[in-house]
Amino acid sequence: MLPVAAVTRARAEVHLGRLLTGRRPRLPLSASAVSQAQQTQVDVGARHVHSEGRGACSGRDSGGVSVDFEHTREAYKSKDSLELLRSLMVLKMCSFDFLVDKNQEIMDFGKKVLGQKAFDQLMKMTFYGQFVAGEDHKAIRPLIQKNLAFGVGSVLDYSVEEDISQGEEPHPAMRSSGSRADKGGGGGDRDTFGGSQTYFYADESKCDQHMETFLKCIRASGGSSMDGFSAIKMTALGRPQFLLQLSEVLVKWRRFFTFLASKQDQDGIDVLEQKLNLKQMQEFLSGVGAKDDFCSVLTAQKRETSGTIDLLEWDRIFDDRANLAQLLVVPNVQLGELQPLLKDFTAEEEGQMKRILQRMDTLAQHAVKNGVRLMVDAEQTYMQPAISRLTLEMQKVYNKDKPVIFNTYQCYLKDAFDKVTLDVELSRREGWHFAAKLVRGAYMHQERERALELDYEDPINPDYETTNATYHKCLDYILDEIALRSKVNVMVASHNEDTVKHTLQRMNELALLPRENKVFFGQLLGMCDQISFPLGQAGFPVYKYVPYGPVNEVMPYLSRRAQENRGFMKGAQKERELLWKELKRRLASREFLYRPIY
Repeated sequence: MLPVAAVTRARAEVHLGRLLTGRRPRLPLSASAVSQAQQTQVDVGARHVHSEGRGACSGRDSGGVSVDFEHTREAYKSKDSLELLRSLMVLKMCSFDFLVDKNQEIMDFGKKVLGQKAFDQLMKMTFYGQFVAGEDHKAIRPLIQKNLAFGVGSVLDYSVEEDISQGEEPHPAMRSSGSRADKGGGGGDRDTFGGSQTYFYADESKCDQHMETFLKCIRASGGSSMDGFSAIKMTALGRPQFLLQLSEVLVKWRRFFTFLASKQDQDGIDVLEQKLNLKQMQEFLSGVGAKDDFCSVLTAQKRETSGTIDLLEWDRIFDDRANLAQLLVVPNVQLGELQPLLKDFTAEEEGQMKRILQRMDTLAQHAVKNGVRLMVDAEQTYMQPAISRLTLEMQKVYNKDKPVIFNTYQCYLKDAFDKVTLDVELSRREGWHFAAKLVRGAYMHQERERALELDYEDPINPDYETTNATYHKCLDYILDEIALRSKVNVMVASHNEDTVKHTLQRMNELALLPRENKVFFGQLLGMCDQISFPLGQAGFPVYKYVPYGPVNEVMPYLSRRAQENRGFMKGAQKERELLWKELKRRLASREFLYRPIY
C-alpha cells in the first residue's frame, strides 16, 4: 500500500482547518451574469473545423458546418462488422424487460451450465465486450488508443463493486434498494453517465484499498492518453455514515439562512440575490434565544460595511462551526424548545473528515503528476451536500491554474440550478476554475422511496420534461459564463441527441471554439457511438466513460447498468436502425470485411 506522505498529511490539515476555523478573504460581488440567450429555431451546426490531433480544430465558416449524427460510415468507422453485429444484438437484448429484470438469475444459470471460464468467455464476446474495456490497465490500452485515434478520449473507471460484509450494516437511511427504473418520473434512468455504485462499510482500511485502486486507475489513464479523466467515488474514500452526518449539518445551516431570509421578506428572490440584513437578523435571533456572541461572530466574519450577508458568505461562516455550535440555538416548533442548530462533531468524526481529505489530496497530487483530471461522481442527495463541499475544498486548491477536479451536478434534482449558480459564483470570487459534469441523474427511484418512507419533500423533478428543462437551463448558464470568462468548464454528459445539438447551437451563438477545451461531451462505452465519434472527428473534445475490471467482478456493474439504463435502451431504436443501415451499406458496397485503420 502506498504510504501517505507527510506533505499530504500537512495538506489535509490545511483543508481541515479551512473547514473548521478557516478565514477567507472577502471579495466584492460581481454584477449579475449575462441573461440567458433566448433559444431560436435554427439549424444546429458546429464551426467549420479540421482536426490537427486530439481535439484540435481551426477555421470558421459563417454558415457553420453541422455535425451529422446519421452519417453511419463516419459514426462507425472505428468498428469492424462483427463489433456492429454485437452492438446490435446486445442493445436489442437490453430492450427486453424480462431479460433486464432477470439478468442476475440468467447469469447465475449460465455459470452453472457453462462453468466460470466458458461463461467469462461468452461475456467477453457479448455484454462485457460491449460495455467494458478489459480486465486491467494493460488490457484496456488498445481500445483507449483506438478510440483516441478516432477523436474520442476516455474517462477510466475501475468498476468492481463490493457487497456489504457481515458486521458492516449500513445506516438505516441508506438501506433503500438500488436504482431501479421508474417509468413515470424525473427521467434519471433515461440518461445516466458514470458510476453510481455507493460503498457501504465501516473499515477505514477499505478506504485505503479503494484509494489504491483509484491510484492505479489514474496511472492507467495517464499512461494511455495525454488528456484523460479518472472517475472517483467519495463514498469509497470515507464512511458513508459520516458523509450523511456532515450533509445533515450542511443542509440545516443553509435552511437556517432560507428561514432568516423569509423573515426579511426575501422569499422567491434568486438565491444569489438574497441578502440578510445583519441588524435585523441580530434582533430576530436575540428574540428567539440566540446568544449575543453569535451575532458578534457574524460581525467579525463580515468585514465589509454593507451590513448584509449573502448565502456564499453565510457558508464561509460555517467554517467556524466549532464556535457556532456552542452559540447558536434555534426554536424547535414541534417540541416548543430551543435546540442547537449545528452538531458539534466528535474528535473521531473530525478525524474521519481529515482522512477523507487526505485521501482526496493524494489522488489529486497523482492526477496532476500524471496529467489526468479527476471526476467526482455524484451520489444520493442525503450524502451529496458533504460530497460537494469536500470536492469544492479540493477544487479551491487544485483548480487554481487549470481544471483538475470536476464536480458532478444532477439535474433531476429540483435545486440543481441553484447549486450550479452558487458554485460558479464562488469560483469567480475566489479565482479558481469551475469544472462541472452535468448529468440528469441515476438515483431517482431510491430518492423517491426514501422521501416517501421518511415523509419529506421529494427532491426529484416531477417528470422527464422538467428534468430536461433544468439540464438545459444549467447548461445555458454555464455556457454563458464560459463566454464571459475563461475559468469555467463543463462536460455535457448526455446520451440525449437533442441536448448535444442544443449545446452545439449555443456554442455557435457564443462563438465558443472546440479547440478551447472548455466544453466537453461524454457518453458511456458501448452506447451512442453515432454521437461520440462524429463529434470527435469534427474536433470536439468528447469522451467515453470506460469501465474496466475482471469479468466476474464487473458483472454486478453490468447488472446495475442494465437496470439504470432500461429506459434509454428501450428507446434506442434509432441507434439500432443506424447500426442496421451501416451493416447493409457495407454488404452492398462489399465492405463487410472492413477493418479500421489507425
